[in-house]
Amino acid sequence: MLPTENRLRRRQDFATAVRRGRRAGRPLLVVHLRDSDITDPHATGGSAPPARAGFVVSKAVGGAVERNRVKRRLRHLVRERLSELPPGSLVVVRALPGAGAADHSLLARDLDAALRRLLGGRGAR
Repeated sequence: MLPTENRLRRRQDFATAVRRGRRAGRPLLVVHLRDSDITDPHATGGSAPPARAGFVVSKAVGGAVERNRVKRRLRHLVRERLSELPPGSLVVVRALPGAGAADHSLLARDLDAALRRLLGGRGAR
């Protein structure tokens, strides 16, 4: 489970990451990253807001059980990589139809490759 402060919940945040962020596509998923060049108006305190992540898993991936399994796997993978993301960044991970049949290691490989591309070679194992 992702900590509460690291979750994307508002539609506007998802839209900002997808429309204004950079994108890296892989066979199993697409990762959208919006670096923090402005501060989050909803963040409290004067410190930099934490990186936040959200997930999009459509019915094309499979039934409800399959979609929830993919979301759980992706949440776990992103939680392990939160420290590598720039503070205040917004990340949206969109699962593609093949993600339902993929195992944990394949999802991890594609997520790492996408993040490596978006972060310019730094981070993402």
